[in-house]
Amino acid sequence: MQTVLDSFAVATGAEPDKHVVLVLDNAGWHTSRELVVPDGITLLFLPPYSPELQPAERLWDGVDAPLSNRTFGDLDELQGVVDAQCVRLMAQEMRIRGLTHFHW
Repeated sequence: MQTVLDSFAVATGAEPDKHVVLVLDNAGWHTSRELVVPDGITLLFLPPYSPELQPAERLWDGVDAPLSNRTFGDLDELQGVVDAQCVRLMAQEMRIRGLTHFHW
């Protein structure tokens, strides 16, 4: 998580004068006590058990389906499979809407 957070800070240009808020769920790897939050980044944690606040979570079953029970030769191969699945999902607007729309 530290590497991802550091890379995110660089990619967004976060610094004391340019503030970025990163919204996270409460997954264990997001809450390490050793995590050093870079200057300019504020972590905002969603309440527990609130999937309606993070509708993209419901897409993972569709994204990771072609990854199940497979091994990949390298990260480029894995990235290619994920990219292709995301392209397929982008063409299924009604499916995405059905998965991510909450009626409340």
